[in-house]
Amino acid sequence: MDTVQGGAASISPADTAGSRFSSTFRALRHRNFQLFFAGQFISLTGTWMQSVAQSWLVYRLTGSVILLGAVGFASQIPVFLIAPFGGSVADRMDRRRILVITQSVAMSLAAVLAVLTLTGSIQIWHLFVVAVGFGVANAFDIPTRQAFVAEMVGRDDLINAIALNSSMFNGARIVGPAIAGILVAAVGEGWCFFGNAVSYIAVITGLLMMKVNSTPRKRESSALSDIAEGFGYVAKTRPIRALLLLLGLVSLTAMPYAVLMPVFADQYLGGGSSTLGYLMGASGIGALIAALSLATRKHVFGLGRWVLFACGGLGLSLILFSLSRNFWLSALLLIPVGFSMMTQMSSSNTLVQAMVPDHLRGRVMSVYSMMFMGMAPFGALLAGTLAGYIGPPETVAIGGAVCLLAAVLFARKLGPISEEGRRMIVAMQISGGEPPPKSALSTAAVGSARG
Repeated sequence: MDTVQGGAASISPADTAGSRFSSTFRALRHRNFQLFFAGQFISLTGTWMQSVAQSWLVYRLTGSVILLGAVGFASQIPVFLIAPFGGSVADRMDRRRILVITQSVAMSLAAVLAVLTLTGSIQIWHLFVVAVGFGVANAFDIPTRQAFVAEMVGRDDLINAIALNSSMFNGARIVGPAIAGILVAAVGEGWCFFGNAVSYIAVITGLLMMKVNSTPRKRESSALSDIAEGFGYVAKTRPIRALLLLLGLVSLTAMPYAVLMPVFADQYLGGGSSTLGYLMGASGIGALIAALSLATRKHVFGLGRWVLFACGGLGLSLILFSLSRNFWLSALLLIPVGFSMMTQMSSSNTLVQAMVPDHLRGRVMSVYSMMFMGMAPFGALLAGTLAGYIGPPETVAIGGAVCLLAAVLFARKLGPISEEGRRMIVAMQISGGEPPPKSALSTAAVGSARG
C-alpha cells in the first residue's frame, strides 16, 4: 500500500519488485504466447537431451573428433542452403501451419532414431541421414518461428517476447543436458531420443490450441524474387548487415566449441556422459541469465554495446576455457561463454526484428538463421578437422582469438552506422522505439545497437 509523504505517494520496495517482475514477463499476458512458451520449453528440453546423447553416441561409436564435426555439419548445412526458401514460405503461408508440419517431421525423425538405437541397429550413416532430415525441417522451422513471435504478441511486446523465448530456450538448455547425462549413463542414448520424440507432442498441441487470425500473404512475385528481395534488403541496410556478419563470424569460429565438448569431457577432464551434460548445463546457466537480463529491458537503445562486449567476452572466456584441465574451473568458465553467446545472439535478434518491416520479416530472419545456424556447420566441420590436427584446446583458443579481433573491428565501425540504425528503430515505432533524450544517447550505445 502506498504511503503519503510530503503530499506525494511513495512506492514500496515490494511494489517496485512486483512491477519489475510483471514487466519482465509481460509477453506472457498473450494466451498464444503462453501456449507457445510452455510447449516449446518441453520440446526444447527433449531437443537438448537428443543433442547431448547424439554427440556422445557418435563419439562412442567412432572415437573420432572429425566425425563429431561431420555429423554437426550434416545437421546444420541444410539451414544454410534452404533457409532462404523457408523464409519465403514464412512470408507467404500460415506460419502456425508451417510450424505444425515441421515439428511433426522432427518428432518422426526422433522416433526413428530412438527405434534404431534401442534395437541396437544404429550405425553412423543412420545418424548422418537423420541429422540431414532435422536440418531440412529446421530450415523452414527457424525463420518461421522467429517471425511467428511477432505475430503472437504484436510490436509492443516483441522485445520482451524475444528475450523470454531465449530464456525458455536456455532453461531447456540447462535441464536437457543434465537429464541426458544421467539417462545415457543409466540406460543409454536411445531413451533420450525417445524422450525427445514424445516432447514434440507438447509443442504441437500448443500450436493447435492457439487462436490465430492469419493475414493472407498472397504474393504475385516468384519465390526466387522474394528471396532476392530479402537478401537485397539485408545487403543494403548497413546496421542489419553488420550485425548479421558479426553473428555469422562468431557462429563459424566460436560456436563449434560445443561440438568438441565430448572430447573435453573424456580426454581432458576425465569424465563421461554425465560430465558432458554438466558442462553443457553450465553454459546454459550463463545463457539463461543473459536472456532474463534482456527480458528486463524496455527499449532497444544501447543493445549494440551489449553485442560488442558480448563478442569480446565470448572470445576471452573461450581462451581461458581452452587452458583449463579442472572440471569445476571449466564448468565455471562456461557460464560466461553461455552468457556472452546468448547476449550477442538475442540482442542481434531483437535489433534486427526492431528494424525489419513486417512484410520482409520471414525472409530477413531466414538470413539471420543462415548466419546463426547456417554458418555453424562449416564451423563444426572446420573445428573437427582442425582439432584432429592441432588438438581441441588449440582449436577453441583460435576461435576465441577471432572473436576478440572481430569485437575490435566491430567497435571501429559503430560510428558511421549509428544514426541510421537509430532512425530505423524510431521509424518502426515499436515499444521503446522513441529514443531517450539526445544528451543521454551516446553514439556508441546507439551505433552499437545498429552494429
